[in-house]
Amino acid sequence: MATRRWPLLLALCGLVWGLSLAGAANATGSPPNLVVLLMDDMGWGDLGVFGHPSKETPNLDRMASEGVLFPSFYAANPLCSPSRAALLTGRLPIRNGFYTTNAHARNAYTPQEVVGGIPDSELLLPELLRKAGYVNKIVGKWHLGHRPEFHPLRHGFDEWFGSPNCHFGPYDNKGTPNIPIYRDWEMIGRYYEDLKINRKTGEANLTQIYLQEALDFISRQRTSQQPFFLYWAIDATHAPVYASREFLGTSQRGLYGDAVREIDSSVGRILSHLQKLGIGENTFVFFTSDNGAALMSGPKQGGSNGPFLCGKETTFEGGMREPAIAWWPGHIPPGQDVFIPERRKDSQSWTLYKSFVPADKGNV
Repeated sequence: MATRRWPLLLALCGLVWGLSLAGAANATGSPPNLVVLLMDDMGWGDLGVFGHPSKETPNLDRMASEGVLFPSFYAANPLCSPSRAALLTGRLPIRNGFYTTNAHARNAYTPQEVVGGIPDSELLLPELLRKAGYVNKIVGKWHLGHRPEFHPLRHGFDEWFGSPNCHFGPYDNKGTPNIPIYRDWEMIGRYYEDLKINRKTGEANLTQIYLQEALDFISRQRTSQQPFFLYWAIDATHAPVYASREFLGTSQRGLYGDAVREIDSSVGRILSHLQKLGIGENTFVFFTSDNGAALMSGPKQGGSNGPFLCGKETTFEGGMREPAIAWWPGHIPPGQDVFIPERRKDSQSWTLYKSFVPADKGNV
C-alpha cells in the first residue's frame, strides 16, 4: 500500500476535496483554506496514535480521531529537499530535479556549499493557489535553494518567516557564516546569534515563534476574509533537536520527546484557533513529515519509525513511510483509517491542480 506525497494530496482530493470543494465555497462564500503541517525527520512511530508507548501526543491523537489517519502514507524521497520539492511541485524527484545524485539539486545536502534550487520551470502549489485568490505563507524551513532566484516569494508565497536551510551550526562566521533567518525578503538575523539555540541544553524558543507566526497569519486572513494557504514547516525534531524552556525535561523520551510534545501542543493550538475564529469547517489541515526519523542521530536526537526497518536516507520502510493525518470538521467523517491504493502516478497531480485553477498540463 503506497502513495507519494503530492499524489497523497490528490488522494485526499478524491476522498475529501471532491466531496465538498464547491459545496464549501458556496456555503461560506470563499474556497476552503489549506494548512499543511510538515515536520522534519519525525518518524511514523513517534505519535501515540501510531502506537508509541509514551502516549505523549494527545492533540495529534485527537486530530486523528476527529479526522482521517493514513497508516500507509509514503514520502517521495527519504531526504529533506527532494521530499519537499515533490510535495510542492506534485512531481517526483526524478522529474523536478531534486534527487540526491544530481548537481541540479545539490541543495539536497545542506547547508553552505550548495548552488542549486527550485527552477522557474517548476510550478508550485502556492503559485496555483495565488491565481485562485489565495494568500500564501511559509513558516519555517524552505530548503529548496538559498540564492535569490530560489526565494519562496518568487515561487508563489506572499509571506515567509524562516530559513532557507535547517538550523545547523553554530559556525565560525569566518569561513562559514551562521544560517540566516528571513522575514519575507529581508534577512533579520542568524541562528545561534539572533535566534538562540543552546546546544548543551537544547533550549530554543523557535517553535513558539513559529507558532505565533502561524496564529497571527490565520487571524489576519480571517479578518480580511481571504482564503489562505499556510505551510508550517518547522524543524524542531531535526538534529540538533530543540524545545522551549516550558517543555524541556517534560518527556519520558528525553530532549527529542520534549520537541515532539511542544509540536503536539502547537498543533493543538492551531486547530483550536481555527475553531475559535469560526473557520475550522472551512479549513483543510494535513499533518505529515518530510521523511522518516533520523536513526543516525539517535538515541537522544532521533525519533522512532515504529516497527519499520531503517530510517532517513534509506528507501526502506522506516525512511519512506510517514505519519499522516487529515482534519476537516464537517467534511471528513471522523475516526477513519485510510489505506491509499498502491502505485499513484504523478500524472494524477493534474487532477488536484485543476481543483484550484487551470494549469499547464505539460508541466506534470
